[in-house]
Amino acid sequence: MTGTTRSRTTRRLGAAPAPSELDPAERYSADELAAVQLERLRWTLRHAYDNVPLYRARFDEAGFRPEDCRGLGDLARLPFTTKHDLRDTYPFGMFAVPMSDVRRVHASSGTTGRPTVVGYTEHDIDVWADVVARSIRAAGGRPGQKVHVSYGYGLFTGGLGAHYGAERLGCTVIPASGGMTARQVQIIQDFRPEIIMVTPSYMLTLVDEFERQGIDPRTTSLRTGIFGAEPWTEQMRQEIEERLDIDAVDIYGLSEVMGPGVANECVETKDGLHVWEDHFYPEVIDPFTGEVLPDGEEGELVFTSLTKQALPIIRYRTRDLTRLLPGTARPMRRMSRITGRSDDMIILRGVNLYPTQIEELVLRTGGMSPHFQLVLARRERMDQLTVRVEARPDCPGPRREAAAAELARAIKDGVGVTAEIAVVDPDTLERSVGKLRRIVDTREP
Repeated sequence: MTGTTRSRTTRRLGAAPAPSELDPAERYSADELAAVQLERLRWTLRHAYDNVPLYRARFDEAGFRPEDCRGLGDLARLPFTTKHDLRDTYPFGMFAVPMSDVRRVHASSGTTGRPTVVGYTEHDIDVWADVVARSIRAAGGRPGQKVHVSYGYGLFTGGLGAHYGAERLGCTVIPASGGMTARQVQIIQDFRPEIIMVTPSYMLTLVDEFERQGIDPRTTSLRTGIFGAEPWTEQMRQEIEERLDIDAVDIYGLSEVMGPGVANECVETKDGLHVWEDHFYPEVIDPFTGEVLPDGEEGELVFTSLTKQALPIIRYRTRDLTRLLPGTARPMRRMSRITGRSDDMIILRGVNLYPTQIEELVLRTGGMSPHFQLVLARRERMDQLTVRVEARPDCPGPRREAAAAELARAIKDGVGVTAEIAVVDPDTLERSVGKLRRIVDTREP
């Protein structure tokens, strides 16, 4: 579509799928879902106990046998699994099936230590494709549409997870992967995809490139953006939707639990991510005490897989902070937008802050892009915060100084801390699989 801008009345809060298009699980009653969850949880606990030495030892220490699980609430009697457990058993010590049954492995980048390695049987890959297909459909995608995948391919789960799910739904996949921004703009113009799957920060990089090339982003073929792999705010959603005239929808996942497709927003409501609870059982806990919190209270998200064969995961601490809410567009519960991570909270001179708080203020500041880093240092025994933020391409030097002063005031007024602002050129901050490393802590322990 070129030369004209789509009418606003045809976009924002897209159409819901017909009931006949939904998976049977998306129509479960609360009792039906609970029965399926309990049956699958019992299988998972037995599978993990019998085949993963770490889980057998942990269960025995807790005085818990798989047959002791009589209700979903019994899960709280078990200890948590953490990223350290996967690193300590590197590479395959958490696998519950022989390597001959593993069809694929993925891994984290390992930038802060050994990578976490996850495995998938043929059944696991099948389930993964199903939940990503369900997610794309919830976001407004339909069979026959073209999906431009700009998540990184390789050991990172984003690219292949999105790819297989789009194919499962019946879409045509354009496996663009990350990088080569100018070429991606050309491909979008030439191949005319309706859907893009990418990190939200890289989407705005693509929008900047469209504009640099003199192309109005609102005239592209794109109708739906499915964004994940990093926390993002409502302000960023509004900017993406305004600049592209698309529906911007949130997807959630992490490799230790499956990959993308653990939860997704429904385009007709955009009011939080529905967790696909027939495969992933969520809890929210107090990050300090480990106590399970009631729905509606904010805490740390914990997941137990219900159908994974190669790497069953039990009470995995994601470190993501959110709330569980009742279902709306689907009966399954929603998780609210991730507000931060329990391990990303910064305590600066007695004030608690999260990167998402800074992001909201950056996006309100004219001339500033959403690409930023928080650099912590210690000078003369005092902790100091520097916000390194990329300017937009159309923001020259004199305007950058004014924008930096405006952002510093906003952080002081809105968060309560003093920060230095370092405005840098576009594409200066290093990215990995389309994401920025948000926190750089140079303080000595």
